[in-house]
Amino acid sequence: MSASLLVFDAPEPVCVPVSTGGAFPVRRIYCVGRNYAEHAIEMGHSGREPPFFFMKPADALLVVPEGQTGEMHYPGLTADLHHEVELVVAIGRGGRQIAAADALDHVWGYAVGLDMTRRDLQAGMKKSGRPWEIAKSFDESAPIGPITPVSVCGELLKGAITLAVDGELRQRGDLSDLIWNVRETIAAISQAWALQAGDLIFSGTPAGVGAVLAGQHMHAEIAGLPALDVRVLAAE
Repeated sequence: MSASLLVFDAPEPVCVPVSTGGAFPVRRIYCVGRNYAEHAIEMGHSGREPPFFFMKPADALLVVPEGQTGEMHYPGLTADLHHEVELVVAIGRGGRQIAAADALDHVWGYAVGLDMTRRDLQAGMKKSGRPWEIAKSFDESAPIGPITPVSVCGELLKGAITLAVDGELRQRGDLSDLIWNVRETIAAISQAWALQAGDLIFSGTPAGVGAVLAGQHMHAEIAGLPALDVRVLAAE
């Protein structure tokens, strides 16, 4: 459609900086639920279950350039904001019905991300059997650091994933502990949706999720990737 036919100016695409230069334009954000066994247990579940997914809008991203500290506002409607550190997978080539053996061909790179969650709202929605997008898909709910191309870091099959709040270690796991690894996750998502270049996949969080308060500083790391730092500000 011609830009002259738009009734207002289209928003700029959401882009994440690349560690080697340039920017990655984002289309969709897919998130995997309960993908570490210990986290599943702490959330009242256990074992390897079929993967399930939810989504966040692209403009929920809080993009934090390397070496900087992002600032997210404490969201409204909650008194129990939780941190969840995750490996983010950036898709560079789309497809449907992707075989797990071929999935790496579709990975462009990786980043450190946070799936911030209004846990009290999520619990309430679960109890009433209602969708819980309101708990996951709010503004600034997906802080993300720079994307490192897979051509630079290689396939990430193992490595420490951690999150500290004000210097206190809260979450610690290893990428090798993923219940559904990245290849399997890509295969599963591509059964339900057509993946396209620009999609991001938040791959799940290890145990240790917990509340964060206004004024606190979160430091997230995954071995081989730029760290992610975010400070929580008071509500707007």
